Amino acid sequence: MYSTSEMKLYRWAELKRGIRDAFPVIIGLVPLALVLGAQASKKGMSTVEVSLMTALNYAGGSEFAAIELWSSPPNIAVIVAMTFLINSRHIVMGATLAPLLKHLPFRKTLPALFFMCDESWAMGVADARGSSRFQPFSFHYYLGVALLLWFNWVAFTSLGALIGPALTDIRAWGFDMAFPAVFLVLLRGMWKGLKFALPWLVSLLIACGSWLWLPQGWFVPTGALGGLLVAYLLGGDR
Repeated sequence: MYSTSEMKLYRWAELKRGIRDAFPVIIGLVPLALVLGAQASKKGMSTVEVSLMTALNYAGGSEFAAIELWSSPPNIAVIVAMTFLINSRHIVMGATLAPLLKHLPFRKTLPALFFMCDESWAMGVADARGSSRFQPFSFHYYLGVALLLWFNWVAFTSLGALIGPALTDIRAWGFDMAFPAVFLVLLRGMWKGLKFALPWLVSLLIACGSWLWLPQGWFVPTGALGGLLVAYLLGGDR
């Protein structure tokens, strides 16, 4: 058994490890956060409104979609429906994370799920899978990653809204490629062989087909469900 002081030191070390590992990811998020904030300000949203949206919704894909659909007055029903479709991937992500959280009390499970985003989910799961700990999922490591990413996303989207009128379109410089580059690095860290990558490939193909032939936003849930079905069938074979 560890003493109280030893547990505190361990938790603090895990928190710092999560913060350290999250720093490279922030490099890819900052340009997109600034772009989102600038676009929101051009649609008439105030800095406070942008801060609340990104802090409470905390899902960049649906926030970009909401800004694209924003009008005066906004069509709330359409925005809510599109947000639900794009954020539906969190259902699959939460189901994947749930077995790793079952040893945690409810007061820790809720914050873990609230601060879950694509990057914190991928880093938390990858860290757990590569761990030799008795309880592989490190809540404090995950918390360090998630809190730093959340804080920076809210801060830089707010900054983008504040300086939006003076901010040029930084996508012209190619900075928007940083976002998919981050995802490629995260996927590489979770690579376990070609068989395990099959759900990713199927999900990608279905998402691309849906993006070409279905209404806007449907590529997210169709791709996620297709990948989930393949993962389930492969799991049944084993």
